Amino acid sequence: MTVVWLNGALLARDEARISPADRGFTLGDGLFETMRAVGGQVLHLPRHMARLASGGGVLGMPVPQVGVVEEAATALLQACGLQNAVLRLSVARGEGPRGLLPPAHARPTVLLTAAPGEFSLAHIQAVTSRLIRRDEASPLSYIKSLNYLPGILARQEAERLGAQDALLLNTQGRVAESTISNLLVATDAGLLTPHGAEGALAGIARERLLEQNLVREARLAPADLLRARGVWLVNSLSLRVVTALDGTPLPVDEPHTAHLEQCLRQSV
Repeated sequence: MTVVWLNGALLARDEARISPADRGFTLGDGLFETMRAVGGQVLHLPRHMARLASGGGVLGMPVPQVGVVEEAATALLQACGLQNAVLRLSVARGEGPRGLLPPAHARPTVLLTAAPGEFSLAHIQAVTSRLIRRDEASPLSYIKSLNYLPGILARQEAERLGAQDALLLNTQGRVAESTISNLLVATDAGLLTPHGAEGALAGIARERLLEQNLVREARLAPADLLRARGVWLVNSLSLRVVTALDGTPLPVDEPHTAHLEQCLRQSV
């Protein structure tokens, strides 16, 4: 039996119910976090909750406290019999009347799900999306919104072209991120990642690498990737080596790949 945690209770997935008037369903009005658990413990939970709280501030929407989510995750992992898992925390605004303006006192819907999963390493091909641009001036580019349609469209575009992900440029034509990951590039100047003001989400893996001084921020043009010694996509769940971009083969930097994988697998 698959179990979920919904609004404070553990329920069989088939018994869990969300209102058809919930703004998360009708408008994509909400936030989410994808997290990794190892040995029954959620990794970097305070970091995830800080980002969730920041997004809640942008939307003017309350989000659960870290202690609530920690207790929920512990109970859910035990109920599912999981030690190593991928968890998704979804926080929707809750029920509301028709129209765009949120109700003054909405009660958020909070859902936590878990599935077996571990950190993974993969080699992929990518394309540069021609359909989607990241708006670096929009606050929505810096929160993990439930409305993921831009990423979905870009991922479908990549699929049609035989690739596994799409890189997204910003309105200035510089590289921001991929549909689900931050970007790392090995250059003569070291490991670089697009600057935080370029429309890239503040990824947890990216944040950790910056704090360890393994990576630094820079403004990157598409041509910089074609000249790179190596290109990677990183998030909390995976490290992906980009072996080709828009059909052009890219070099694979094995030493950097091994070092990045070691760093990202760590729980500290």
